[in-house]
Amino acid sequence: MALIAIAADKGSPGVTTTAVALAAVWPRRVLLAETDPSGGDLVYRSSAAHGGPLDPNTGMLSIAATARRGLAAEQLWDHAQPMSGGLDVLVGLGSSEHAAGLAGQWPMLGHSFAALADSPYGAADVIADCGRIGADSPTIDLLPHAGLVLLVARTEPENLARVRDRAGALAARLHGAQRGPATLARTLIGIVLVADPGSSAKLANQVNDMLVGSQTGARVVGSIAHDPAGAEQLAGRKRGRLDKSLLIRSARKVVGDINQQFGAAWTAPAAGATGTVGR
Repeated sequence: MALIAIAADKGSPGVTTTAVALAAVWPRRVLLAETDPSGGDLVYRSSAAHGGPLDPNTGMLSIAATARRGLAAEQLWDHAQPMSGGLDVLVGLGSSEHAAGLAGQWPMLGHSFAALADSPYGAADVIADCGRIGADSPTIDLLPHAGLVLLVARTEPENLARVRDRAGALAARLHGAQRGPATLARTLIGIVLVADPGSSAKLANQVNDMLVGSQTGARVVGSIAHDPAGAEQLAGRKRGRLDKSLLIRSARKVVGDINQQFGAAWTAPAAGATGTVGR
């Protein structure tokens, strides 16, 4: 099992929706962490398992108040709460001002997130919603601990050009001077396209050609359907068969492809772990 970090270069391409959708169908026990330093969204989008609101003070904010004394991986569960549907979440900071409480602690958080996979007490993968990242983003310090970094991008030409450049910058930061085939052989960076299902396969091939040509060390690992109705169902704001939505069906495909490509490097499933959306 592993830490999977999900981020975007610019704008709002659907990082949080992608992170929640992937976590909802993840085949092992999983903890969703909202690590966007500009603040989390789930306290506004989703409800707790008990039907009331999620507690904004239990999550990354409570970690910030206690982690200066150290943070063992299993202690992450002390700051988690179940969402409606059963997915465990570390809700994000209330605002960017709160991020000051985590200054200097992001590498430790990354280590704890990654170590949860091997904890004898509640082992789980962690899917971290890192929001928008740039060279000066503090969550950059999480990424060296991730088994996989997924950059989410919409398919307009300018967005694809930016994600190509961001993938190249991350490859240089994570892999040093190593480029080309040697980097491709141990890809840590993947691209998830948010696209119309009818055109996603063709677009994925085109973007992969672009990534290979620029020697970023990244490749497209799948496409999440642009499905506003499914996103509303996922957030609990609209009724319907979520498991039949284009969003969840595409998320299952992405998760299956990720585990096929990268799962051999991760450990066996945690006992009793399944996704939260029916199969």
